[in-house]
Amino acid sequence: MAVQRVKEIGVRKVLGASVKNIVMLFLKDFILLILIAFIIAVPIAWYAMYSWLQEFAYQITISPLYFIVGLLSTFFVAGTTVFIRSFIAATNNPIKAIKED
Repeated sequence: MAVQRVKEIGVRKVLGASVKNIVMLFLKDFILLILIAFIIAVPIAWYAMYSWLQEFAYQITISPLYFIVGLLSTFFVAGTTVFIRSFIAATNNPIKAIKED
């Protein structure tokens, strides 16, 4: 996404946006996408796990902690990746970004 929006980042930098503002713009987009995916995936995963675990002789309960740990680890990995990529894009020379085709 940062590669596709290089010109936008260049224009924002020329107009006075800070690196922090640009990074937060990208992070906000990805956090929203992760939350939407989490809201869709949790009921499906819980139902699939519950149905599969019912076939075993020894029953266990599915703790919400598993889903929370999955969400936090996804936030960490995606957040770190997005931060690094958007930081690199935001610290590049904005004039070169605007001139490129």
